[in-house]
Amino acid sequence: MPVEEILTINVKPGWKKGTKITFPEKGNKQPNVIPSDLVFIIDEKPHSIFTRDGNDLVVTQKIPLAEALTGHTINLTTLDGRKLTNPINNVIYPNYEEVVPREGMPIPKDPTTKGNLRIIFNPKFPTRLTVEQKAGLKKLLPSSGVEHGEVARFYGFCQYQLDGEPGNGISTEGTSVN
Repeated sequence: MPVEEILTINVKPGWKKGTKITFPEKGNKQPNVIPSDLVFIIDEKPHSIFTRDGNDLVVTQKIPLAEALTGHTINLTTLDGRKLTNPINNVIYPNYEEVVPREGMPIPKDPTTKGNLRIIFNPKFPTRLTVEQKAGLKKLLPSSGVEHGEVARFYGFCQYQLDGEPGNGISTEGTSVN
């Protein structure tokens, strides 16, 4: 006669994909045979905004070039529903990374400790500029004092942005950052 038993798994915050939970001798039961172990393996469900890198959470934001040059405020909702606001006053260049300590995934062995939140920025460059806009930028942005390597890197990024595919952007609190 088959015996039914309910087994409960208390998934701990921060468990990673591949974590195994074993229930010893809870497998199929047969007369005169020791039951096998029942093993469950944790999988991760993809998130619409965050990706996981070890104990860190990573998010990519596309922001307007004007904000990249003049300042940007991060507005994100954390996985536990808190609103995170963090101003950045540095110039944000392609793949600039802002690290927010202790806002990542809980460490399973010590759930009071967390990994970091890493925010990677990709400024959106315009696909065209008018002659007037170009003249205005040349007037505002000095061409001397910039090393050749920086110009080449900047040009390469501009070329990538012009030739690359547009991203989806991230929607935070009802506003879309594309």
